[in-house]
Amino acid sequence: MAISFIATSHLKQPYASASLTPQEQGRTCRYAGQAVRSLPIRVITVGKKRSEGVRLLVDEYKIKLKPYCSFEDSLVRSNPRNAQDVRAQVDDEEVAMMKLIGSDDWVVVLDERGRDINSEQMADLLGDAGNSGASRISFCIGGAYGHGRQVRKRANVTIRLSSMVLNHQIALVVLMEQLYRSWTILKGQNYHH
Repeated sequence: MAISFIATSHLKQPYASASLTPQEQGRTCRYAGQAVRSLPIRVITVGKKRSEGVRLLVDEYKIKLKPYCSFEDSLVRSNPRNAQDVRAQVDDEEVAMMKLIGSDDWVVVLDERGRDINSEQMADLLGDAGNSGASRISFCIGGAYGHGRQVRKRANVTIRLSSMVLNHQIALVVLMEQLYRSWTILKGQNYHH
């Protein structure tokens, strides 16, 4: 599972300023030090029962995120009908995921074909979502065979966390850390150097 960034029509230039040098582009956050509307965050992950280590890390980051936003973690069972056909498996997972996405959610799909973003751009993503009029940000982490067409179509943004494919549990931990890092960037705190 990787994350990339494909902007939909309401996001024109994805997080780069024309006035910056190529080395500086994407290394500053447009919202740092500004008031940013804090949206509740929901992470929807397709997978099986989580390992104890992953549960502990997710719980730790939930506590760290508490001062910045409300957070909800939803786990969609992978291959709920034990389908042998990959397409049927993805379709079943997609139906369950779409039920959790609200009509006014700002949806971020994590996908290996998505666009690479850095931590400052992730902070900008949170700021953009806060300015969008949405009521919540939903991050979607797909199962072993990725996301279905409806989830991809519903996405406001598609990003990847790494050019390497990540297991859904590792992707979740990386996402949680980056959400916390993004909020510290937005608030001008020194967690991020």
